[in-house]
Amino acid sequence: MKLHEPVPGAPCWAELGTTDLEAAERFYTAVFGWRPEADSRRGPGGYTIARLDGAAVAGLAPLYEQAQPVAWNVSFAVHDADAAVRQVTAAGGTVVRSPADVFDAGRSVVAADPTGAVFQLWQAGGFPGAGLFDAPGSLGWVELLTREPDRAADFYTTVFGWNVTTSDRYPQWRIAGAGFGGMVTMDDKFPHEVPAHWLPYFAVADVDTAAADTTHAGGTVLMLPTSPPDGPRIAVLRDPQGGMFGVYRAGDGHWTG
Repeated sequence: MKLHEPVPGAPCWAELGTTDLEAAERFYTAVFGWRPEADSRRGPGGYTIARLDGAAVAGLAPLYEQAQPVAWNVSFAVHDADAAVRQVTAAGGTVVRSPADVFDAGRSVVAADPTGAVFQLWQAGGFPGAGLFDAPGSLGWVELLTREPDRAADFYTTVFGWNVTTSDRYPQWRIAGAGFGGMVTMDDKFPHEVPAHWLPYFAVADVDTAAADTTHAGGTVLMLPTSPPDGPRIAVLRDPQGGMFGVYRAGDGHWTG
């Protein structure tokens, strides 16, 4: 991610919804070295802010409802959550959870794009989002996996003002000239029951070590560490409760469209 602080329209936070908050804290501490900090104000089961060197880098939360799958969710910064909701619905998206104040931290919305991928909107109050990007242990890239790339591109460029590179291999998202994510077309290799979704990538010092640490901590390596010809070394991993996420080698360059 070439963005180094929350920018309107760009990713500002990643939050895991999980069935076992304490187990998730242990797992991600082992893999990323996060220091969990509980915030018991956030309803039943609490809420955990993961920190690195004092900077907030991600959130860990209990599931909000029984049908919610264990998953990482990506939040995008907006100036006005209520206005953004109107843009989402006008562009063909749906609102999963209406705008709600989170104490004095900000205002949150859960939405879905027309292809089914769920994401969050964040209107900052006292909490702008992550305090560290693109450094080991922090968010560095976001990837949309969808079966309808053209429809998704129309939606996100309309709602957030993103630009998308014209690449059949790996289209990329940009805002204000900064690249922060990409898009993968889900083909027949993806099981039919896997919905469109956003996948966060966290920077690490060594991808192979992160994959090994994931296995040792009870997780699973879904995509072995690999080095694409025009991108950083990457891997896709899954925590013991089922949350999927990617890692890439910090300082190894960025994906190019």
